[in-house]
Amino acid sequence: MWRNGKNGTGGKRRMSAWKRALLILGSLVATFALVIAVLFTWLYTGAKVSTVGAVDFHNALAVPPLAQSTVEADGTRVFDLRMQTGETEFTPGTKTPTWGFNGSHLGPTLRAAKGEKVRVKVANALPEASSVHWHGMHLPAAMDGGPHQMVPAGGSWAPEWTVEQPASTLWYHPHPHGATESHVQRGLAGLFLLDDPQSAALPLPKTYGVDDIPVIVQDVSFDGAKFDHGHKLMRNVGFLGDRTMVNGTLDPYVTVQDELVRLRLLNASTARVYTFGFDDGREFRQIASDGGLLEAPHTTDRLRLSPGERAEIVVRIRPGERTVLRSHPLDASLDFWNQRFGGGDDSFDVMQLRGAPTLRPSAELPQTLAASTLPTGEDSVRGRFFELKMSGINGRKMDMSRVDETVTRGTTETWTLRNNDGMPHNFHVHDVQFRVLDINGAAPPPPLRGPKDTVFIPSGTTVRIALRFEGPADPNTPYMYHCHLLYHEDEGMMGQFTVLDPGRPTPAPNLPPTSGTHQH
Repeated sequence: MWRNGKNGTGGKRRMSAWKRALLILGSLVATFALVIAVLFTWLYTGAKVSTVGAVDFHNALAVPPLAQSTVEADGTRVFDLRMQTGETEFTPGTKTPTWGFNGSHLGPTLRAAKGEKVRVKVANALPEASSVHWHGMHLPAAMDGGPHQMVPAGGSWAPEWTVEQPASTLWYHPHPHGATESHVQRGLAGLFLLDDPQSAALPLPKTYGVDDIPVIVQDVSFDGAKFDHGHKLMRNVGFLGDRTMVNGTLDPYVTVQDELVRLRLLNASTARVYTFGFDDGREFRQIASDGGLLEAPHTTDRLRLSPGERAEIVVRIRPGERTVLRSHPLDASLDFWNQRFGGGDDSFDVMQLRGAPTLRPSAELPQTLAASTLPTGEDSVRGRFFELKMSGINGRKMDMSRVDETVTRGTTETWTLRNNDGMPHNFHVHDVQFRVLDINGAAPPPPLRGPKDTVFIPSGTTVRIALRFEGPADPNTPYMYHCHLLYHEDEGMMGQFTVLDPGRPTPAPNLPPTSGTHQH
């Protein structure tokens, strides 16, 4: 009896000890879960950024100057670009270290006409190698300015080509493999405008800097006087800034002197997707996409642009009024996580437009703009499939020595682009302007029916595009295709293709990782 009693008492004590241990463990687990919940709530709440109603628009918008050029005896138009370091006062008295072309930040606007031969003499005064890619331009692969045309520190490069595409808003920026995001963020970007007789004959706003205004939009963050280039926690899309600037101007306003003003929008941010509209919900008319004019103006009150995309819009202004170009939250069916941590919930007051007390009358926009010359896909000779993942395209990270695809000059192909990666991507193809055939099997919306070189592809989306490869052929120098969220590009979401003459067998690739370095 005594032993049984003792065992009973000891068993009860052991059970009590286990209960206390379980209670303590449960309390620790509950506390840990509470800490995690509080931390996530803090991160989730803090991830949303908005400058709506908080911008006082006290700085006049800077308009990039038109680049000076000379014309040689054979008609070649020659530009000079110098990549250089400098300091820029975005706010008076505060000097931010920056990079730029022909100045401390951003670069001049180059302008040429269809049919002209151009040469751009590029000098690199940076402390490291870089390149200059002509985004949206149809030109020989050796002149493209991709990662195979690196210009070393102290070196130079002078690509030349003949402009063989319609009037459009293109741009230029660095393309060094693994460092593109950093070089663009520091300020290396500028516009390259093309003209043609058909566009010049249309009654469109066309006085540069007056009723035809470049709008280079970038998101930035500052760490004291310096740019903050850091990626915040859980921002898998890349860098997302907490404010925007236009043409290197913080809190910008522009005074409009005409009834209609043309805005050439460029998303020069490295990861952020903008949904442009106006604070008062007014409608505007889109007249052009990446590669040139639409077939007809499209009336809308929202326009989405992912990094690298361009669009031209025309907005009507009334005398004396003020309206704000705003980026609204993104409506792209992103999941809960990416909507918040990919910047989808963010909103920005980008630029204020101020109507002068008296406005010059503007001609009404024409009902038709330009006949499409884009391929329809009906004559495609083959299709290709590209699976977009952060780990690489079609499962392969970029390899400078590997040619991923070869295409035949003069042919049309249909490419299927699939993103099921759980995060947003987009897709840029060098050298060509393509037609978006369909998105998830449906016809594209009007803003995506014009000439495109970059297209946004949210997760769960399949996009088909038709591309025509018009050469010239070059079996040893590739063009790129890649995600233009630049962190993704730098991490290896990029591939290479070469253009071959008809009937030519595919050669063995001869692409050393450092090929194309220029130093004169």
